[in-house]
Amino acid sequence: MSADAAFDLHTHSTCSDGHHPPADVVAMAHAAGLAGMALTDHDTGAGLAEAAAAGEALGVEVVPGIEFSAEDAGRSVHVLGYWADHTEPTLAAELARLRDARTDRARRMVERFNTLGVPVTFARVAELAGAAPVGRPHVAQAVVETGACADEREVFDRYLADGGPADVPKHAVDPVRAVELLRGAGATVVLAHPGLFGARDGATEVPVAVLDGMVAAGLAGVEARHPAHDAPTVDRWTALAAERGLVVTAGSDFHGGERDGTVGAAVTDREAVDRLRSLRPTGAPAP
Repeated sequence: MSADAAFDLHTHSTCSDGHHPPADVVAMAHAAGLAGMALTDHDTGAGLAEAAAAGEALGVEVVPGIEFSAEDAGRSVHVLGYWADHTEPTLAAELARLRDARTDRARRMVERFNTLGVPVTFARVAELAGAAPVGRPHVAQAVVETGACADEREVFDRYLADGGPADVPKHAVDPVRAVELLRGAGATVVLAHPGLFGARDGATEVPVAVLDGMVAAGLAGVEARHPAHDAPTVDRWTALAAERGLVVTAGSDFHGGERDGTVGAAVTDREAVDRLRSLRPTGAPAP
């Protein structure tokens, strides 16, 4: 695939838990020679206007996106929505609820770290988050600053992974409801990184039964190609998608900082992007 026909369909900015402003993420896509990219911040569309303006200036097509937090059996299932209307009342209300719950969750995580002897403060976590919704990466950054861990990955591995000693259950809808909410706002919906389900009870991938429930609700694609997926995982989810007539997508899941690699590390071709666009719910406004 030539770069000028390639799209990175999964990136994050400082509007959620990324390390770079939306315009800078678009500039990175331009520097990588990409035709386009999607900004998919967690549970918010706050950076989309800035990203769109930067894309227009640089000649990069910006697909408006969001990464929606869902949960199955206590484990995270992330859902990507493209071309959603973030002002649609039902979706907007759920996004506000998710953002409020994130703040409460972060406070409780700080309390757990304090109980474990790690002197992190919520004030510092909130300072690191700035105007973005508070999330686990901000807690991890603050923990690293205390010297309790060498880097954010260690914080997640030792403390914040699902079921870890400082993890706190979060408010989240189930994956089927996530698909319904996003489609109700005019979005095409894709299951994000299904190989990152959380290694608890021997399950490391989203169960096929969960996938099928999402398909019945209108799921259009699967992010089979992701930097954290090994080759067998890519092959397995590509096959599962093909069996169900789903679009196979790819994205870097770029956050910046020490967490992730580069914009364009995994890309989707224009034909797949056009197919996703064509699969928006009937009656959705033109993107």
